[in-house]
Amino acid sequence: MLGTIPFPEGMGGSVYFSYPDSNGMPVWQLLGFVTNGKPSAIFKISGLKSGEGSQHPFGAMNIVRTPSVAQIGISVELLDSLAQQTPVGNAAVSSVDSFTQFTQKMLDNFYNFASSFAVSQAQMTPSPSEMFIPANVVLKWYENFQRRLAQNPLFWKT
Repeated sequence: MLGTIPFPEGMGGSVYFSYPDSNGMPVWQLLGFVTNGKPSAIFKISGLKSGEGSQHPFGAMNIVRTPSVAQIGISVELLDSLAQQTPVGNAAVSSVDSFTQFTQKMLDNFYNFASSFAVSQAQMTPSPSEMFIPANVVLKWYENFQRRLAQNPLFWKT
């Protein structure tokens, strides 16, 4: 399960997610599956409090019921069984490729980092050896970059 050894021939893994309901009891939800042909997936999860679990192999486990703990379970099963399972309606495999996802996270991180140093003009201490960039310029760059990335994820190659 570390990604270094493939599943046995004809096998794959159902991916389950558990989040406690309002009573603190774990509610297991099928998100999807991974196989040797599709060794990774990104699942978007929403509606945690309203979701209902289904039959799953982890229900019989005596897991500590802590209201703030989310859990992930992977059940190794036959590929035929995986194809017949239906994930919960509020789980979706992300269609965003990893490069676009990385770029978006990098943009967010840079903007948040740069914004954390923002001060008003009244708070500025004159320092002839330092340059200052107005926060609205960073915001404009951020918004333009996001717009261009949404239009064409490979725009930066031109």
